[in-house]
Amino acid sequence: MKANEILIDGFGRVQEQVHDVVKGLDDKVLTARPSETTNSIAWLLWHLTRIQDDHVSEVAGHEQAYTADGWHERLGVPFDTADTGYGHTPEQVGQVTASAESLVGYYDAVHQQTLEFLRLQADSDFDRIVDTRWDPPVTLGARLVSVLDDDAEHMGQAAYLKGLFS
Repeated sequence: MKANEILIDGFGRVQEQVHDVVKGLDDKVLTARPSETTNSIAWLLWHLTRIQDDHVSEVAGHEQAYTADGWHERLGVPFDTADTGYGHTPEQVGQVTASAESLVGYYDAVHQQTLEFLRLQADSDFDRIVDTRWDPPVTLGARLVSVLDDDAEHMGQAAYLKGLFS
């Protein structure tokens, strides 16, 4: 199996989980939080999609779906278009109230862009340095694994919340 095929499979699993976690949820459960300082399913899905959109678009050299396809307006979040949710306060977490349909739509658009990029990558491409702010510098492969890991972590949190509130 080639490296891009492994990543395609991994991101495909995230897409399946995004669809599964929102299945049967109403807006009340989607935005429910165990306490005022924790995340909601809606915020977790928005955030993981923003990170994937931001990071993959940067290494692919194209505009994010968030702005290019108007998802910022469709999702109705009150944040700057560059905001990915990193470091959000509990108050900001509570401001993400997008519907399940729009969150899944946004993830699917980002997923499609991710797949289009990954299909073009040869194994040797994953050694390309994409971020020199770190020591050692970050390769394309490491960046994509980091995004996939972040997605999986947040999907686990979202699935836990679904079980807690459903």
